[in-house]
Amino acid sequence: MASLVKVSALFSISLSFCASVFAQQKDYPIQPVAFTSVKVTDSFWQPKMEVNANVTIPYVLEQCKKNGRMDNFLRAAKQLDGDKLSEFPFDDTDVYKAIEGASYSMQNKKNPELDRYIDTLINIIGAAQEPDGYLYTFRTVHAKKPHEWIGDKRWVNEEILSHELYDCGHLYEAAVAHYQATGKRTLLNIAIKNADLLVKTFGPGKIEEYPGHQIVEIGLSKMYRVTGNKQYLDLAKFFLDVRGPKGDAYNQADKKVVDQHQAEGHAVRAAYMYTGMADIAALTGDTKYLTAIDDIWGDVVNKKLYITGGIGATGNGEAFGDAYQLPNMSAYAETCAAIGNVYWNNRMFLLHGESKYIDVLERTLYNGLLSGVSLSGDRFFYPNPLASMNQHQRSAWISCACCISNMTRFLPSLPGYVYAKNKNDLYVNLFMSNSSTIKLTSGNVNIVQATDYPWKGKVDITLNPAKTSAFTLRVRIPGWAQQKPVPGDLYTFMNNKPLPVILLVNGKATSFVNEKGYAVIKRSWKKGDKVTLNLPMETEKVLANSQVKDDKSRFAFERGPIVYCLEGPDNRDSLVQNIMIDKDAIANANYQADLLNGVDVISTEGKGTKRQLNSTNLTETNQQVKAIPYYAWANRGPSEMTVWIPYEASASRPQPAPTIASTSKVSASLKNKKMFASIKDQYEPASSADNSYPFLHWWPAKDTSEYVQYDFDAAHTVSESKVYWFDDGPWGGCRIPVSYQVFYKKDDQWLPVKNTTPYTISKDSFNTVSFEPVNTTALKMVIQLPKDNSAGIHEWAVK
Repeated sequence: MASLVKVSALFSISLSFCASVFAQQKDYPIQPVAFTSVKVTDSFWQPKMEVNANVTIPYVLEQCKKNGRMDNFLRAAKQLDGDKLSEFPFDDTDVYKAIEGASYSMQNKKNPELDRYIDTLINIIGAAQEPDGYLYTFRTVHAKKPHEWIGDKRWVNEEILSHELYDCGHLYEAAVAHYQATGKRTLLNIAIKNADLLVKTFGPGKIEEYPGHQIVEIGLSKMYRVTGNKQYLDLAKFFLDVRGPKGDAYNQADKKVVDQHQAEGHAVRAAYMYTGMADIAALTGDTKYLTAIDDIWGDVVNKKLYITGGIGATGNGEAFGDAYQLPNMSAYAETCAAIGNVYWNNRMFLLHGESKYIDVLERTLYNGLLSGVSLSGDRFFYPNPLASMNQHQRSAWISCACCISNMTRFLPSLPGYVYAKNKNDLYVNLFMSNSSTIKLTSGNVNIVQATDYPWKGKVDITLNPAKTSAFTLRVRIPGWAQQKPVPGDLYTFMNNKPLPVILLVNGKATSFVNEKGYAVIKRSWKKGDKVTLNLPMETEKVLANSQVKDDKSRFAFERGPIVYCLEGPDNRDSLVQNIMIDKDAIANANYQADLLNGVDVISTEGKGTKRQLNSTNLTETNQQVKAIPYYAWANRGPSEMTVWIPYEASASRPQPAPTIASTSKVSASLKNKKMFASIKDQYEPASSADNSYPFLHWWPAKDTSEYVQYDFDAAHTVSESKVYWFDDGPWGGCRIPVSYQVFYKKDDQWLPVKNTTPYTISKDSFNTVSFEPVNTTALKMVIQLPKDNSAGIHEWAVK
């Protein structure tokens, strides 16, 4: 009987596949050309895709195994004893995303060994699935001490932290990718069984809850496209419509989705939701969604987008900040959010056919997304800051590994963003050497691009239609080539003079109509016709809107789509925070094949500024300044870095004068030594909550006694201590301490100083204590943390 049921189920699945082509009446008016149809051959992206295939994907699969991801499934399947699980209930998705990336990669280049390994993983996943389709290892293992996020039964914590539906969404994306790559339905059948469970469980009159972390909406849309099962599409729409208004802004549930008009909350959740809304709008024709995401897009692009294309200004909730709140050193700009921003902007283009969406996509792609993975393919950034004082370093692995596994699935799919089509219109969106054959209404067209983009602005496009035929070629003219770095007025070029964009057809200069940001060429095309686009690849200085206070009196270098930064290894004394460059300085670019796998480098004249001891005067020294592409920073170890460069002294941060503290060796009751230097960098914060520059903290420790210590370069006579506490209340985990005391070293003993003024503890100012002079080689500060919070230090000065 069981075998008959199984056969029946498979038969119904087959029927749904057959019906799928008839079931879908609506979709995006413009359709992307699948990445499997685009063979990338260029010297910029193709090596990066190879590193992803040969290094990153095997590395991530190995790390998933090493860090317990595979064991989660084995224990849920009762194939491994014990109930030990990895750290987070969403860790299952790292395996799903790695499978998705591997599937995409195998479509670009066959890999039988990887194919067999993925089959083994899918068998383990299938064995961990419960009989009714439920697949969530953290519950199925039945641990003696269940993870506090998952709740006592299915779905009860879904709107908060369980991530059960988030896991489902990534399962569906992986299943569709694997099916399309291999033709095998092993993972797809697992996904169908799970999706059918969701259809039975959620909806009007059933469980009416929204996903705490969006992505299941995107996954269900993909499942609908592949299976034709409209219940999946209906459920995706339900998950959007059931949001708000009683939830939190953090996960975009404080309003109905159609009533949201500004970007808010967790940036990754937001970008995934806006992407899902675009999918459902296209598939259902619901125009209310369009009004909402059009407004939200305008809010992001005009007020909340980093020059790198990153989104999410604050680490507090990994969230969008207020309008024009775009700090640099504390910028969060999570790699996952950059990937979500690409997904969203691509959908917006497919809906509207305007190049401005691809402008944002391209900016994100070459800068804030690509920066997330090292040139070697095995070191990663979670946040992508726009300034650093040595405290940022790429990680080999992160316990919350979402950004790492996300990179594995994104890079192989990159060719799918190059072209799009609408009946007899062929869109050229991105520029990279490649070849593709695309089916238009008039017939098949082979298209070949040859270019040294992004370093050079010449793009040759050869068209080889199967037969001479008429169609419209739409070649994107990037906003940056028209003196418009982004849509809107958030960023502008200092030199706002228009530069010529030249288009040639078969070698002859051709005038063209610019329609929605595209050069439109309508003609009868024959085999070998060649279009050449010459873009003005000038080195530009970018200014931010005056309301972005963090970028006031500063500019950023940009050349083509590439944003640049200054990094320590390329500049005098490995310092860049002290550099100032005149607005009118001439900047030259030259290609260096032996640097960072080959990059264009910008060189110019600047000044290094330095403070003098006991004086307000600065010393200025002329120096050569070098800038490298932002995506390539931190590939030579931690260093100073900045994207935004001061052109006025008021914005500069001179090299501090040496003090007793700055020349001391720091030690503390902390393992993270990267924080040590922050307490002596002589940066005076704007407030205790200021996280614009580095600080030291003991979070998550609470109600403990901690210490920080200065070992001087020699014996000094000291009589004053000044400390500025870090306190990020009410939302963060640090508060001013309960008490503190200063000790000095005498021989091998630590003795308390005899204070002549009382110990005070207050926010937003230095807390100064004077004491009887002592001659010593070291001072120690012992701090009692609050009962329910941790504490931290911005700065500790000694006099």
